[in-house]
Amino acid sequence: MPMSRFSMERFEYLWLKLQAIVLLVLGRNAAALAVFDRMVARWSDDVYALASRAHLQTQANRLTEALADSSRLVVLRADHAATWFNHGFMLEAAERLDEARAAFERATELGPKLDRAWYGLGMVLIRLHRYDEAVTALKRNTDLQPMSPYGWYQLARVHVDRHQPDEAVKIIRHLKGFEPKVAAQLERETGLLAGTVAP
Repeated sequence: MPMSRFSMERFEYLWLKLQAIVLLVLGRNAAALAVFDRMVARWSDDVYALASRAHLQTQANRLTEALADSSRLVVLRADHAATWFNHGFMLEAAERLDEARAAFERATELGPKLDRAWYGLGMVLIRLHRYDEAVTALKRNTDLQPMSPYGWYQLARVHVDRHQPDEAVKIIRHLKGFEPKVAAQLERETGLLAGTVAP
């Protein structure tokens, strides 16, 4: 019995998706990108193909194209926190910092427990010299990911920028308990020693 048109289209989609996955596993990103181009040409609103293509375009520093796909995604998935996070990341890469801040803020509204959105927001706020707001975002990130050193590291740096060395030293001391290399790096970079402030 011949395949229905729907079945043929579904088969074609799955076949292209499989090709792209295999090419990605093999590290052949340019070839995978070409497959995603074919998929988007055929299914213009396919979230998987658009998101994958935008990611590869960002890696290839094709930010204008990546942002076009990402902008389409936030329309298609306006209520999806990770989509807004990815959009914010691409906007930041394109140096569109105010738009990136708004995208990260939307991601945190939709997904208040999405730790990487709080981190992204904190990083953009640092770049915008909005240190007080950056502290709030990074504290939320460290609440959600207490064992990840990245938020703690950036939070300590912000405290130094805010001329609050005591707060930075407390973080260095905290990091010594589970990430001593990061703590040592902060001591070197800031000139602060964890033993200089009373606990």
